[in-house]
Amino acid sequence: MPPHLIASHLLRLDGARPALLGSRCCDCGEVYFPAARGCTRCCSTQIEPFDLGHHGRLWSWTVQDFCPKPPYDGVDNEADFRPYGVGYVELACGIKVESRLTLADPTRLRIGMAMELTLEAYRHDADGTAFHTYAFGPVHGEDAAA
Repeated sequence: MPPHLIASHLLRLDGARPALLGSRCCDCGEVYFPAARGCTRCCSTQIEPFDLGHHGRLWSWTVQDFCPKPPYDGVDNEADFRPYGVGYVELACGIKVESRLTLADPTRLRIGMAMELTLEAYRHDADGTAFHTYAFGPVHGEDAAA
């Protein structure tokens, strides 16, 4: 059974490997995530779906160590909150995507490290069903502590 996704319009699942979906302007080549309906660079409305892929480099990061205010709905109460990494990952096409990270340990994250897209449980409903979001984690062997 495929995983339950929080925002399925942002991802394509190719077997077990997710890829981010965006758009690209057919006239000037500007790339968008999430997908756009019009180009803010040249004002074109000739936009096509664009597969952003699943690899990049960590451009910047921080650790979210307190429970965010609504509309965040990842936990039911502050006692259940666990810190998580968040950062910008620069993809091969040049766009920087804000993303949750699979690590929240500052000693294991470094600017420029190779990252790959994965899915991570974001929350669980009352019957225990996990809902997933996209996240980036270090490519095997790229962990700064390894």
